[in-house]
Amino acid sequence: MIDQIKLRWVYLVSILFILANAYLVYKEYYWGFIIPVVLLLIILYIYSLDKVLLIIVFATPLAVIYRDPEYGAGISLPTEPLLAGILLVFLLRELYLHDFDKRVWKHPLSLVIIFNLFWMLVTTFTSENIVVSLKFFLARLWFVIPCYFVISQFFKEKKNIHLFIWFYVIPLIGVVFYTIYNHSLWGFEEDPGHWVMTPFYNDHTAYGAILAIFIPITVGLCFNRDYNKTMRLVSFIASAILVLAIFLSYSRAAWVSVVAALLLMVLIVFKIRLRTIFLMTIGAVALFVMFQNQIFMKLEKNKQDSSSNIVEHIQSISNISSDASNLERINRWKSAIRMFNERPVLGWGPGTYQFLYAPFQNSQERTIISTNAGDRGNAHSEYIGPLAESGVLGMLSFIAIAVLIMFTGIRVYQRAADREIRLISLLIVLGIFTYLIHGLLNNFLDSDKASVPFWGLAAVLVAMDLYMPRKTTEEVTT
Repeated sequence: MIDQIKLRWVYLVSILFILANAYLVYKEYYWGFIIPVVLLLIILYIYSLDKVLLIIVFATPLAVIYRDPEYGAGISLPTEPLLAGILLVFLLRELYLHDFDKRVWKHPLSLVIIFNLFWMLVTTFTSENIVVSLKFFLARLWFVIPCYFVISQFFKEKKNIHLFIWFYVIPLIGVVFYTIYNHSLWGFEEDPGHWVMTPFYNDHTAYGAILAIFIPITVGLCFNRDYNKTMRLVSFIASAILVLAIFLSYSRAAWVSVVAALLLMVLIVFKIRLRTIFLMTIGAVALFVMFQNQIFMKLEKNKQDSSSNIVEHIQSISNISSDASNLERINRWKSAIRMFNERPVLGWGPGTYQFLYAPFQNSQERTIISTNAGDRGNAHSEYIGPLAESGVLGMLSFIAIAVLIMFTGIRVYQRAADREIRLISLLIVLGIFTYLIHGLLNNFLDSDKASVPFWGLAAVLVAMDLYMPRKTTEEVTT
């Protein structure tokens, strides 16, 4: 009897919805179609937050920026509203239940991330433009809380790590096909290669950065002995597509980052000691300081601009005499350092660089692509940008995040008792390392495209560190 009453209510509500929506369509109001989607999302937020996270991961490569025509403010749809919803649910749950795993809060990487967020909040209140900084801070919150803290619980099960990877890679491959098709219409020339991925990615540098993150992961999964032959074949095909895509992206920073990841893999796999790496780094820095004049003289002789010829394009990486892209980065970095010199402790406020750096440019350092309008990107560095916006602690806290991510990943690789966990931890370290290298030349963590995989993969490493079985001390030393 009760089941019959429930069924009648379902029919009644369905009929009323159809009639109401038909009336709205008759009046040319079409927003009624989203009501079932909104109701479904509300149910998922309450009962199955992990499914909302997977929806966000899948939607991220396909998300597009909507900019308000009146105020110019932009938001990535549909991901940022969904992430903001998870942030709200998480905060309400913690306020009333306090049931989040304290081990995650106390992990060294989490502590540094929390300090970075705290210092960003402090410098928001001292910002030159508090409205811009507050929006930037809120966006960072809805990237970090869902994509690092909340999702860390999702990775307690190993299968969910694979779901996260493939839920991002599959739609990314869809974007690759879209990009290659558009690029083919322009004969795969270098200039169109800068924008043929729009509207999904702003330009080829952001697109190349994400491809670089996932190339080591998909290539490595080809050798995952826990995969069956079908999944290895799928991994191989995905790898071939991503490698082709990064080749056609003409993103020099992405190419450099993949090569750097390959060198890091050699160091890790062959167990080169940290002391040796440290001494090699010190030696390289010392040689650079000793011969810096000769090095810069050599670089200034390089007149090769970016080109559709791959060899010439690679040669243009070190051109600091005439390549507009390279020179503009140097212009932005020098402007950021001048901003830092004026406000070294608190900076000018998170997210404000692009609106404030124009007066700090020197006329002789400006290029043909320089602007005073604040409409062509930011400081082009994940390290120098925070230095100008949040002072020395802003930069140091991000460097600490980068170091602890790498340390955590390498520790998991060395200690994991599970063969597959060892492999995946190594692949994630390499993937994140590509972004940390790329971050020397660009910064995209203010966007969902980079934040979702960056913080999500960092959460995978923390979950592995906390929840996966480890070798004994004797096994690690041997």
